[in-house]
Amino acid sequence: MNKHHEPTGPSADDQITLRGPAELADALPYLMGFHPTDSVVMVALHGRRGRFGGRLRLGIPRSPREWPFVSDQLAECLVTGSERRGGRPDGIVVFLCQDPADGESARQVMERLRPFAQRLRTACGALDVPVFEALCISDGRYWSYCCPDERCCPPDGNVLALPGTSVMAAAAAYAGIQVRGTLRDMEARLSPRQPADQEQVRALDAAGLALVPRILGGAEREQVGAETLGLVRRLMKRLGENKPASASWPDADAGDDTLISHDEAAAVILGLQDRETRDRAAEWMEGPDAEPALRLWRALARRCAGAYETHAPAPLTLAGWVAWSTGDEPGARVALGRALRSDPEYTFAQLLHQACNEGLDPEALRRCLRQERAERKRPHPRPVRTRPVTRSVRPQAAAKRSTPPAKARPGAAAARGRTRRQDGQRGRSER
Repeated sequence: MNKHHEPTGPSADDQITLRGPAELADALPYLMGFHPTDSVVMVALHGRRGRFGGRLRLGIPRSPREWPFVSDQLAECLVTGSERRGGRPDGIVVFLCQDPADGESARQVMERLRPFAQRLRTACGALDVPVFEALCISDGRYWSYCCPDERCCPPDGNVLALPGTSVMAAAAAYAGIQVRGTLRDMEARLSPRQPADQEQVRALDAAGLALVPRILGGAEREQVGAETLGLVRRLMKRLGENKPASASWPDADAGDDTLISHDEAAAVILGLQDRETRDRAAEWMEGPDAEPALRLWRALARRCAGAYETHAPAPLTLAGWVAWSTGDEPGARVALGRALRSDPEYTFAQLLHQACNEGLDPEALRRCLRQERAERKRPHPRPVRTRPVTRSVRPQAAAKRSTPPAKARPGAAAARGRTRRQDGQRGRSER
């Protein structure tokens, strides 16, 4: 794996050899940085030794009718993305991860998803990239869709290795890599409470009535933006002065929620719907600002209650941006994925999600935001007022030009003027 593109995985110098489906299944959480739940994961392999490359994750579509289209899109996305990063993959590994529903066994999950696995293999083969292994992981067991030998891949599957006992777990611990729980846990940090908080909904209603006309009217749009950013600064300072007392995610998030009132959350959520205000807020992305900013954006995403869940892409995208900027690619992908699930056409989330998945360096965007901030702080010189340039004329000369000769009669002067105009006209016609 390449440390530059995938900082959550082992570096290129930490070579780990994985043998067989068991070690591949165990390695998946370390490849992603979390335990993917209800997900299809595809990982590109490069070279004779099968070096891990790009990877992508998507929630498993509920309807089997979507599987052919999704399979084609995922295969094309992984292959073309790998080519843009410099190398077409030599193979692909597919993981289907889903826990059983009520009354369903893990083996039934495996059989139900078998057509999806086959369709993914066909889609990759159509692009001349073979699927070397396709695994189903469910309820602590794994199955191989590619191995027909029941001696190593029995019908009831194999039990996953105990956490922390595999070679991949040892290498990850040595490299300081952490698995951040399950995908479900990470998404819960960004999701509104259910049922919806009615007090927060009323605060959002009131903020909408007060702020939306001012934003859409145009005249007070900049003022609303300044008020929103000022409130964001105060909330970030408050969060920074109150560090989480517990390392547990639910407890830490609950503590952050108590530091932000319903009215404050509503005002910022509505203010961030203005694109320029949101882009200004993205400048809190590094240094001491990053940690309280990320906590604030997560808290605001949790406050987009009821019908206001459609307002969540702004704080979710900002959370994804700060996570990516600070090196937390798994957290960034989850937040940006949530933003796109809420609004698939949200351009800022689309661009960041693509850049993150392609392993681009966020420093280019950080540099751009720094320059914009410096440009606003730079004092602009006042325009210099210049007096109109006039030709100085002596009073005597002006008086002579403006006063006709005493002996000249007005009628005679007019006659001479008519004569000159007629002569000029005749001269022009002769040419």
